[in-house]
Amino acid sequence: MPLPKPPRPRASRRIRLPLPLRPRRPGEPRLWRTRRGQRRIAQAVMLGCVLALLPATWLHAVADSRIRTVADVPARDVAVVFGAGLLSGRPTPYLAHRLDAAAELYRAGKVKVVLVTGDNSRVEYDEPDAMRTYLVRRGVPDGQIVSDYAGFDTWDSCVRAKRIFGVGRAVLVTQGFHIRRAVALCRAAGVESYGVGVAEPHDATWYYGGVREMFASGKAAADAVVRRDPTFLGPAEPGVTEALATHGREGAGP
Repeated sequence: MPLPKPPRPRASRRIRLPLPLRPRRPGEPRLWRTRRGQRRIAQAVMLGCVLALLPATWLHAVADSRIRTVADVPARDVAVVFGAGLLSGRPTPYLAHRLDAAAELYRAGKVKVVLVTGDNSRVEYDEPDAMRTYLVRRGVPDGQIVSDYAGFDTWDSCVRAKRIFGVGRAVLVTQGFHIRRAVALCRAAGVESYGVGVAEPHDATWYYGGVREMFASGKAAADAVVRRDPTFLGPAEPGVTEALATHGREGAGP
C-alpha cells in the first residue's frame, strides 16, 4: 500500500495593501485617475454636500412654519430684537429696519415689551443703548424697553432671554436671511417663538448675510445639540417682568 504523499507547500502569497496605504509603484496611475479612485472622490464629495446641507435643512424644518409678517404674527408679550451693528454710534440701516418693525409691533398692540439684545463688550460700543434711543424716538416708551448687554451672538441672546429675563414666548425680529436661525435657536433654548423676517433689497450686504448664514447654520446646530452656556450668564434680571407690570400705565398721571 503506497504511503500518502506529504502535503505540498502552499505558494507564498504577496500581501497587497489597500491602495491608499501602499506606495504607488512606478508607472501605476494615481488614485484619482483610476475609476476606483474617482468613485471614492465622488462619494466623498456627495457625503460632504449632505453633511453641509443638514444644518440648513434642520433650520427650515424647525422654523418655516413660524415665520410671519408684522400684520399676521400672533400677539406675544415680548419682542426680541437682535443687534446688527452700529455706525458712528447709531444703528446700521439693517438694525434700524429691525427696530422699525419692532416699533410697529408695539404700536399695533402685538407686543407689550421690547427686549433689545446686543454687544456692549467695550465701553465705546453699546448696541442696546443705541437701540433703545432709536425706539424711544419712534414712540416706544422707555419703560417698555429692556436691554440685554451681553447678547454677543444669536445663541447667547436666546439663552439669556430665557434664563436671565424669564421670557417664555416671544416674537423675534431680524432680517429674513437670519430669522430661521433665530427661531430655531430660541426654540432650542426654551423660548416658544415666532419670527418676523424684515425684507431688504438684495444688495451686497444682503448677499453677504445669506452666505454667512450657510456657515452659521453649522454652528447653530452644534449650539442646539451641546447647549453651551452663553459667554456671560450672570444673575436673573426682573426688567421684563417689571415692564409688563407697568404696561398700559406709561405716561399716565398719578
